[in-house]
Amino acid sequence: MNKQERLYSLDALRGFDMFFIVGGSGLIKATAELFPSDFSTFIGTQMGHVAWHGFAFYDMIFPLFLFIAGVSFPFSFEKSTAAGVTKLQFMRKIFIRALKLFLLGLVINNALNLDFENIRYASVLGRIGIAWMLGAIIYMYGGKKWAAISTGIILLGYYFLAAFVPGPEAPAGASIFSAEGSIICWFDRQYLPGLVLNNTYDPEGILSTIPAVATALLGILTGIFLKSQKFTQNRKVLILLAAAVVLTGIGLLWNEIFPINKKMWTSSYVCFVGGLSLFLLTIFYWIIDILKYEKWAFFFRVIGLNSITIYVAQKILNFHYSTDFLFNGFIRLFGETYSEVLYSFFYIVVIWIFLYFLYRKNIFLKV
Repeated sequence: MNKQERLYSLDALRGFDMFFIVGGSGLIKATAELFPSDFSTFIGTQMGHVAWHGFAFYDMIFPLFLFIAGVSFPFSFEKSTAAGVTKLQFMRKIFIRALKLFLLGLVINNALNLDFENIRYASVLGRIGIAWMLGAIIYMYGGKKWAAISTGIILLGYYFLAAFVPGPEAPAGASIFSAEGSIICWFDRQYLPGLVLNNTYDPEGILSTIPAVATALLGILTGIFLKSQKFTQNRKVLILLAAAVVLTGIGLLWNEIFPINKKMWTSSYVCFVGGLSLFLLTIFYWIIDILKYEKWAFFFRVIGLNSITIYVAQKILNFHYSTDFLFNGFIRLFGETYSEVLYSFFYIVVIWIFLYFLYRKNIFLKV
């Protein structure tokens, strides 16, 4: 996307999403603990993953990022096509990007220790790369029609597999949607190489990556719609909001027979979180790209433009040391009560300054 085609709202939303990973969730949780109440307890629980079935706000951080990656794709594909890039050439770029993300995921999982028998091969970045790649290929060669049809086939097919095919070694009485009884989790224990993160299942495992492709496709379909010249911007907002309500509703209804579950990336979870992601994107698009209220979003945009950079950098660079070095004395002035809130706040400040330096120097990690 060139500068005119790039959606400011998309970069801002990506930064909003990453904000919770770079310390935002910790800051909100620490702040909530300062004001004990039922409401603050609820807010605090939203800043972490649920144990199995169910949903908390933090459970949408990962799929929202994948959804956003999908939204971006139709714009970049159109630009490359207009520049004379063939599908085969673009396919090569897609594959290389997916491979880079997979390898970065391995690096984060300590692959540089060279202990290949004990490496966790599944990763967040690996899933993003694979799911985005497959969704992009479906759209490239099948167009929006097959992107939509494939989304339905994936979600329904995954439901029938998970709901009607129990794990071969399921204990007597185990729920078919439990880690012990699910074919999804059994497949990871049986065939996922290296370490399985939770022994009984891996949240970024093999079969659960299939519905993640549907998450990417929902983003791609949204990008196709945003790129369309058929509707005015305000009309697009109304249609997108309606689609968000429908998707969220489908997820809630489906939850009655196929529980919303991030660990298994269930079809109900894809629909529910897809609806929430669509709602957030629509709000950001309306405020930033239509109403042109952009200044407030600059903070998030700086993060969003180097999202992969900071995700990897947090694993490699010691931002905690920098936070301690620069602000520990100041934090101590306020005593133990406010230390966690202040530390979380200044940790975000350190990271944002790092990203702002990259932004000013026009340094962006291209994967």
